[in-house]
Amino acid sequence: MISAAAVRDFQFTRVPPAFLEDPYPWYAALREQDPLHALEGGGVFLSRYEDAIAVYRDPHASSDKKAEFHAKLGDSPLYEHHTTSLVFNDPPLHTRVRRIIMGAVNQKAIARMEGNVARLVDTLLAEMADRGTVNFIDAFAAQIPIEVIGNLLDIPHAERAPLRGWSVAILSGLEPRLTPQMLDAGNRAVREFVAYLKGLVTTRRRHPGDSETDVLTRLIQGEKDGEQLTEKELYHQCIFLLNAGHETTTNLIGNGLWALLNNPGELARLRADPALVPSAIEEMLRYDGPIQLNNRRLTAPATLSGKTLPEGTLITIGIGAANHDPAQFPQPERFDVARKPNRHLAFGQGEHVCVGMNVARMEGRIALAGLIARFANIELDAEPERDRRVRFRGFRKLPVRVS
Repeated sequence: MISAAAVRDFQFTRVPPAFLEDPYPWYAALREQDPLHALEGGGVFLSRYEDAIAVYRDPHASSDKKAEFHAKLGDSPLYEHHTTSLVFNDPPLHTRVRRIIMGAVNQKAIARMEGNVARLVDTLLAEMADRGTVNFIDAFAAQIPIEVIGNLLDIPHAERAPLRGWSVAILSGLEPRLTPQMLDAGNRAVREFVAYLKGLVTTRRRHPGDSETDVLTRLIQGEKDGEQLTEKELYHQCIFLLNAGHETTTNLIGNGLWALLNNPGELARLRADPALVPSAIEEMLRYDGPIQLNNRRLTAPATLSGKTLPEGTLITIGIGAANHDPAQFPQPERFDVARKPNRHLAFGQGEHVCVGMNVARMEGRIALAGLIARFANIELDAEPERDRRVRFRGFRKLPVRVS
């Protein structure tokens, strides 16, 4: 049991070690005892599903993070990236960038990607079979989104090696508590990625790709009415696409396998009925989602859980907490591969709902179906190592033995 004193003192800048291994008991205690929990700096943490939905749908809940991030990041490459990318902006930038990207990741485009993803998954599974024991994250989960996003931007295969490292370093700059080492690594990653993109964009301007399949060409060309992104906006939307696609899918697949290994009855159920794979993916997103926190700033007062919060309040939305709210999900701590309905918030809600959510679902579906079809036995081979971040939930190492 988590004490009332521990709940009262809880802060994301100094989470207990046990929280990093399993945050859900803490979320439950906060939801029951203090659903609008005060955070340092005047913000609040929301742990109830209905409060999270209300903020996502509130037109006066802004995603613009310039004031918040400047205090944290200063005038730095990380600040430039995170305040220029799609996800941390309101209209009009958000609207026009989203429109361009959505045209390239519509259902027809996703259907075209499926064959390449299936072939990649088959190749990775064959390599895992040859080796027998692997770190599942490096050997499988992280490989799929890097290839998919690399293909979307048409990045040459020989130049993809740094992408994952850049992504992890840049996204670590969003953690509630930053060390000097994290800031240095994140800023260096932004500088290196932008320098690489300058060359890639120059080449693509000379030799455009097919705008139906090449997102970079589409971003360069802009909208049909002639409106185009600035050079700075262009670079940072490309970085955003890599980061968002990498983090969500890698953690979805890694956390999903972990949930199956810890719920062998549900794994057996899935093997017996592969038609449950799509609903299993939704349950993985709910049960142990890849992104645990989101943020908004109120531009007008809002009433949540019976309390009115003033304009300017910084809101931290507990995605993981809301996805375990028993008021919305019966038996929320039960992992159920056939759970329906499953209105989880892993991809957010409202006008900022994740632009790549259906790409992530497609990758997860093909990866999971291939994994359980290929291997009759998947077992933990050594102690796994959790990623020690708070906003993002996943593994650094998940050693498994397959046969």
